[in-house]
Amino acid sequence: MKNKIAVVTGGAGFLGSHLCDKLILEGMKVICLDNLLTGRMENIQHLIPNENFQFIKLDVTNYLHLPGNINYVLHFASPASPIDYLKYPIQTLKVGSLGTHKALGLAKEKGATFLLASTSEVYGDPLIHPQSEDYWGNVNPVGPRGVYDEAKRFAEALTMAYHRYHGLDTRIVRIFNTYGTRMRLDDGRALPAFISQALNGEDLTVFGDGTQTRSFCYVSDLIDGIFKLLLSNETMPVNIGNPHEITIEDFAKEVIHLTNSKSKIIHQDLPIDDPKVRQPDITRAKEILGWEPKIGREEGLKLTLEYFKKIPK
Repeated sequence: MKNKIAVVTGGAGFLGSHLCDKLILEGMKVICLDNLLTGRMENIQHLIPNENFQFIKLDVTNYLHLPGNINYVLHFASPASPIDYLKYPIQTLKVGSLGTHKALGLAKEKGATFLLASTSEVYGDPLIHPQSEDYWGNVNPVGPRGVYDEAKRFAEALTMAYHRYHGLDTRIVRIFNTYGTRMRLDDGRALPAFISQALNGEDLTVFGDGTQTRSFCYVSDLIDGIFKLLLSNETMPVNIGNPHEITIEDFAKEVIHLTNSKSKIIHQDLPIDDPKVRQPDITRAKEILGWEPKIGREEGLKLTLEYFKKIPK
């Protein structure tokens, strides 16, 4: 991979920054683009001195032109947690539509391979379980979560249109719940919320009755799967996530146990259109990429907890 050049949009975000690390580790030069709406400079600060890394503050929905040769364009720019995309609904729709269009245009201009970071949210509140890539989903386009779900569904459709019409070499990864270092404590997702509450001695807030399920994948496993997909020839969507499912109630109990917290669990109303189940069918990832997650939830939670303990309060 030496001397290959990769562009990562949203490269200062949680996943984007880990992806930048991986690509540089594999010998690539990385151009990181981010408007820092939800991304953070501290996620990439360690890369700034690296001669194989370049950061450009840029909103990819407005303009995207870069000089020189580019081999890969990986489009990760987007608010990705409910608290973010509910706060920035228009920006979320724009980066999924206009931003994807600009990123695809860059890949087409350079003859580069394009990888879209899609999401398990394209399945909405699923009516089949677990979710496989041939499921079309159950999404409310006019609900509050629709701004993210439909932006990603449109981004997938646009990516496939560029692949079929322009012959662009494309990949689509459907990312399921992921956790690990560089998550924001205040990003609104269950894991950082629970850990933050437990570390502060607050009660853990579980929405609904807590029987809804999620499947949590540690970030290094996810990035490994994405890298394998990038180097494959697979153009149809591939689920990357950890299939080990747990209820939110039991997950909250795990966090309380892990942190030795005396926190209690309290319940609040379930948000509109919140998925009741979420579990990836990773059969295709196993067969096509030879990938499956290696890090169990207990190990991953310990690593994440140590990171959160070091964050200044």
